[in-house]
Amino acid sequence: MGEKEEVKLLGVWYSPYAIRPKIALRLKSVDYDYVEENLFGTKSELLLKSNPVHKKIPVLLHNNKPIVESLNIVEYIDETWNSSAPSILPSHPYDRALARFWSDFVDNKWFPALRVAAIAKSEDAKAKAMEEVEEGLLQLEDAFVSISKGKPFFGGEVIGFMDICFGSFVVLLKAREKFKAEKLLDESKTPSLCKWADRFLSDETVKNVAPEVEKVAEFLQELEVRAQSAASRS
Repeated sequence: MGEKEEVKLLGVWYSPYAIRPKIALRLKSVDYDYVEENLFGTKSELLLKSNPVHKKIPVLLHNNKPIVESLNIVEYIDETWNSSAPSILPSHPYDRALARFWSDFVDNKWFPALRVAAIAKSEDAKAKAMEEVEEGLLQLEDAFVSISKGKPFFGGEVIGFMDICFGSFVVLLKAREKFKAEKLLDESKTPSLCKWADRFLSDETVKNVAPEVEKVAEFLQELEVRAQSAASRS
């Protein structure tokens, strides 16, 4: 090996998107420095310089070269450290295409609906968004059954790309359960996803990098209070 590689990750502790590269780096046993950003205060110079387009976390700096967008970073980690640990993306092109399709579904269809459900002012808009969220979970239940083929994870025996993508939101779902008393992952409707979610969170790789559900639930409560006081002032 030549000189030591420099790997740095800019993230925020509660962000589902920041959990993704943390899991990937851990799967590949890559040592890295972690830099916690403050999204409510002033963004660091390093973040603004590394991601001038979106000014968002996460950002992976590999030997000072920035890589942005969470799933893009996961793919980069998988390809860069391809000799350590199993591949994160499936090896077969069709399986890889499926993993990318469902990951896109989670990020661009399912999670936006959850976000609307959380912040919508009108009860109608909330209810409509929740319907979409629940419908999406039923579709993901079917996808899990067909992709996992009876194995514990979307990635088979081990955590893979789709597990990292969707799993990064499990803490958020469990936290909402705690402070909103709404059960989105319901054993009667999505039994396979419920088992998968518990397996995912108790996996050693994830346990060491995912934030605690209680801590995220407290943070969500704080956010709601902050939003309500802002609304009452406007």
